[in-house]
Amino acid sequence: MMNVLTLIRLLQLSSPALPVGAYTYSQGLEWAVESGMVCDESSSLNWLEGVLQYVAGLFEAPLFASLHRAWMDGNKDEILRLNADFLASRETSELRAETVQMGYSLRRLAGELTDCDVEPFLSSVTETAFPTVWTGMAANWKIPITEALSAYLFNWCETQVMAAVKTIPLGQSAGQRLLQSLGKQIPEVTARALILPKENWNNFAPGLAIASSLHETQYSRLFRS
Repeated sequence: MMNVLTLIRLLQLSSPALPVGAYTYSQGLEWAVESGMVCDESSSLNWLEGVLQYVAGLFEAPLFASLHRAWMDGNKDEILRLNADFLASRETSELRAETVQMGYSLRRLAGELTDCDVEPFLSSVTETAFPTVWTGMAANWKIPITEALSAYLFNWCETQVMAAVKTIPLGQSAGQRLLQSLGKQIPEVTARALILPKENWNNFAPGLAIASSLHETQYSRLFRS
C-alpha cells in the first residue's frame, strides 16, 4: 500500500494541471473526427479502445514499465536506450514533436521541484521522451510500478476523451461514460504490460500513423501538429 504522501505525488504527476501541454494534442483523433470515422460516443470508444489496447498497451505501456524499473535500479544506460527506442517509435513528425515537447516541459519542471531531479541521468541527451521523464519522477517519489503505469494510462485516456468531447463535440456525461469504459480496461492492460516480453512489444498501427500524418496538414484544427 502506498502511503498518503506517495499517493498525493502520484495524483500530482497524473493531474491535468501538470504544465506539459498534453491537452493541446489529439494524436490523430482530430483527423479521425474530420474524416467522419469518429463521429459519436460509440465510434469514439471504438477508436480509443483500439489505441489503448493495441498501441499504448502493447508498446508504450511495457516500455514505460521497463523505464520505471531502470530508474529504480539506477541503470542509466538502459534509461537512455529506452528513451532512444521510444523516440524512434514515433511514426510521424507530429507524434515525435509531442513527446519531445512534453518531455522537455516535464524535465524542466522536475528541476524546479524537490526530490525528483532527473538530470544526473539525462544530462547527456538533449531530447527526452515524455514517459522517460515521467517514470524518472515516479521512481524518485517511490511510486510503485503498477500504480504509476495505471495512472499514466488513465491520464492518456482522460486527455484523449477530452479531445473527443471538444472536437466532435460530445457532452460531459458522454465523456465520463467513455472514461468509465476505458478505465475498466486499464487493470488488464497494466497487468499485461508488466510481464510482456520485449520480443512481443508491438507498435504497428498504420491507421493511427496515417491519421496523425494527415492531421499535420489538416486545414482547420484545434490541436497542435
